[in-house]
Amino acid sequence: MMNYKNILKYLLLLSVMLTTSFNINAQTVASTEDFKVKGFHLDLRIQVMTPEALKTLADELSEMGINTLVMEWEGTYPYEKHAVISNKYSYTPQEVKDFIAHCDSLGIKVIPLQQSLGHVEYILRNPRYNNLKEDRKDISQLCPMEAMESKALFKDLFSDLVKTHNSDYIHIGGDETYLLGHCEKCQLKVKEEGKSKLFVDYMKMITELVIDLGKKPVMWADIILKHPEAAADLPKETIFIDWNYGWRINHFGDIPKLQELGFTFWGAPAIRSHPDNWYVTDWATHFKNQKEFIPYAREAGYEGMVLTSWSTSGVYGFTWDVNYDVVDMVQIRNTYPLSGFRILMASYAEAINLKTPIKPEDFVIEYAKNRFGFSKKDGLKFWNFLLAEPELVSYGKPAKSESVAAVKAKYNVLRDELVKLKPKRHEAEFNQFKLMADLRVHYLDFKAVDIKYNAPDFTRSQVPILLKELDVILEDAKQLDKRFIALNKGFLYDAELEEQNKLRVQAVHTLYDRLAKLK
Repeated sequence: MMNYKNILKYLLLLSVMLTTSFNINAQTVASTEDFKVKGFHLDLRIQVMTPEALKTLADELSEMGINTLVMEWEGTYPYEKHAVISNKYSYTPQEVKDFIAHCDSLGIKVIPLQQSLGHVEYILRNPRYNNLKEDRKDISQLCPMEAMESKALFKDLFSDLVKTHNSDYIHIGGDETYLLGHCEKCQLKVKEEGKSKLFVDYMKMITELVIDLGKKPVMWADIILKHPEAAADLPKETIFIDWNYGWRINHFGDIPKLQELGFTFWGAPAIRSHPDNWYVTDWATHFKNQKEFIPYAREAGYEGMVLTSWSTSGVYGFTWDVNYDVVDMVQIRNTYPLSGFRILMASYAEAINLKTPIKPEDFVIEYAKNRFGFSKKDGLKFWNFLLAEPELVSYGKPAKSESVAAVKAKYNVLRDELVKLKPKRHEAEFNQFKLMADLRVHYLDFKAVDIKYNAPDFTRSQVPILLKELDVILEDAKQLDKRFIALNKGFLYDAELEEQNKLRVQAVHTLYDRLAKLK
């Protein structure tokens, strides 16, 4: 039974939920309570930062007032008993300890994020864990009915993490478990007790491992919100993170109902997420996300905020051998590296300290003035560039415009204005935006050729023309590669820089080889 105070709070939240967007203004935000956790999430699935770059990032986050860093180490962590999980970019134990000690000196607590049900391709690609797979071909998820063997695995992994991390929390993942109820054992469990019970029984085991180590479990909230029926069985120490990247509130399910059960919530906006990739960043959506979601989360009683930053989608393509042994796996969707997103980190840092919604345009113009030495007029040009339509070309045509040429013409107006801007300070940071702009044009040039190749009237007689156009694009790519390495050397490992350059232009080379019939 809710008391009078809770009823008023629920009615206030309900009035917001009935809209399709937040529409929160300064008058709506009445709470003066500060977020206890002011966090940033670092995804190291790809684009692995050097130890020096990690420390520099921590320095900047500390200066911005961030007190928590959620580290999604994935295969970069130097596991002891399960060393097979660690990849070629894995840090040494000493590098991890030095980094966490550095964060401690800055007042930043480092929370390890260890996926424990879904998004575990980096674990299940190894034959050692074949018996834990939910599916032979889709190796994104462990089978929750193999709980005892998973318990032994994660007891080892969590114990390893506790040796190096002194935070009060361990993030156990739990998001996007799309195969829930897939195998025969799981289907039977779902039939008898429901999908929520299947998920909760497994995650309860995982949370209890964390609690036994003296830590509090943190979990992404999407699945428990979709299947909340057995939520009360989870330990009340469990903290849920409501990740909202610009959609309406309660997108995944009824959050107030879980709060009524006594669970703590944190919120999570994003600075890199779908549909961002190498060629587009939806800046407008990310700024709007901070403007709307952070005030809502404060009003809703969320105790923390964690800004997520995804280097990739977490979905992979595979090269298989017989019996579906993994030869190699490659991520689907790459984003521009974190080095280009300081402005969104700074915006977030300001937004979580404001009692009123941040005003993105005003923030960007002020940032451009203080960071780059721009006039208000030039700051507005920079803002207009960030508002460029993030239009991708898919299924053989642009999403909204009538042609690639139209998209490029519209974008080039903003790009040309950006290129003319001359920063007085932090030129390297501003050059990241210029490189992003040129990469977008490069992408559009290639898509124009690709559309011609896939046109119904394409004939072999057109091959020489397309090859000449691709020659120009590939020469342009060489210069872009050099600029990318120059701007990001020391931020990412050298091998990672080369890999990213190769992946970015792979489609161009593939089409060229097909047309040229290289044998």
